[in-house]
Amino acid sequence: MAEGGGEAAIGDGPTAPISRGQIAAAVIGNGLEFYDFTTYALFATQIGRTFFPGTSPFASLMLSLMAFAGGFVGRPVGAVVIGAIGDRLGRRPAMMLSFSLMGVGLIGLVLIPSYAAIGAAAPVLLVLCRLVQGFALGGEVGPTTAFLVEAAPLRHRGFVAAWQSASQAAANLIAAAIGVVLTQTLNPAQLDSFGWRIAFALGAVVLPFGHLRPLLLGLGMIMSFTTSTYVLLYMTTYASQTLHMSAADSFGASVANGACGLVFALAGGALSDRLGRRPVMITARTLFLLATFPAFVLMVRNHNALTLLLCTGLLSALSSASVGVAIVALTESLRKDVRSTGLAVVYAVGVAVFGGVAQPYVTLLIKATGSAMAPAWYMMAAAGVGIVAMALLPESRPLPAAAAEAFRPLDPKTARP
Repeated sequence: MAEGGGEAAIGDGPTAPISRGQIAAAVIGNGLEFYDFTTYALFATQIGRTFFPGTSPFASLMLSLMAFAGGFVGRPVGAVVIGAIGDRLGRRPAMMLSFSLMGVGLIGLVLIPSYAAIGAAAPVLLVLCRLVQGFALGGEVGPTTAFLVEAAPLRHRGFVAAWQSASQAAANLIAAAIGVVLTQTLNPAQLDSFGWRIAFALGAVVLPFGHLRPLLLGLGMIMSFTTSTYVLLYMTTYASQTLHMSAADSFGASVANGACGLVFALAGGALSDRLGRRPVMITARTLFLLATFPAFVLMVRNHNALTLLLCTGLLSALSSASVGVAIVALTESLRKDVRSTGLAVVYAVGVAVFGGVAQPYVTLLIKATGSAMAPAWYMMAAAGVGIVAMALLPESRPLPAAAAEAFRPLDPKTARP
């Protein structure tokens, strides 16, 4: 980004950092933010009955529309605050803040219980979500439009920047189409109960994907890895409780897991420096998926220490060879100004939500299904998610000349994304 907050435009010089994909992401994000406001307007009646019941239909609708109007109160404040961030720190940080706040408001709207469930707290939370969304949208238009104008090739600047307005129209069209589908497939009671929430949830799912794609893909990878990691840690308990092996034989699983994990995590990292991150982590994770079922078949049929050690060691080796590389790939894929926080949050959420429950969940699966193969199916499903996420993550291995720049510490006084 050039000094003074302006992005170098595509075609303005050889050092221009803006890709067409980034322009498309800005356009999609702008449209999705307006999708939220359009969706509220379309389902104002259902929202009114959910949060303002017990009054006349007219009063319920009016209160719902007033809550909708409340969102506009936050717009001028957001325009000043986030607009200033866009001028001082850069367009992209301002857009990311706006998109993140809009996501918080959207998810909040989807999850707020009805008035019947929590009473007066429900409409209060509704208004708070609308204020957050208004603040976010008020601060989104300026940085996004400036970004599009500054990033566009000079000869196509008018066309590219016009997508700011066109994306709003597209958002209206999509919201209306979703409304038609929902009203045709759900009855009035279902629309009041959960139909309108589905419409908002669609925006909540797509909004972050256009702008936080590496984080979401990273979460998919972390989910896959923490599942396999913690299930493999469970193998000693599995051998003892499910396969009814002796304590001494069962601990062989942990020994194999630790030894193979140490060796193959380093081997995978070294190999990725030569072949690239994606080939190594995808190949290793695919082999892990393919090996899981036969490995568990062997362990279930042959309750002996050698089979347990070899099978656990094989799965640990394949899993570790992809885990270490994927962490590096995710880190390299994140922008320097959000790298530390983004990686920390994704890893913490992935471990807390998926890793922490892996062992009790597997134990419940074994009991519920009566099958000793339950851990295999669970890890295979998680591995599939991880492979998809890795396939969608671009190759991140830096070229030798770019390696030093990719990890050069940011100067907080002059940092620009």
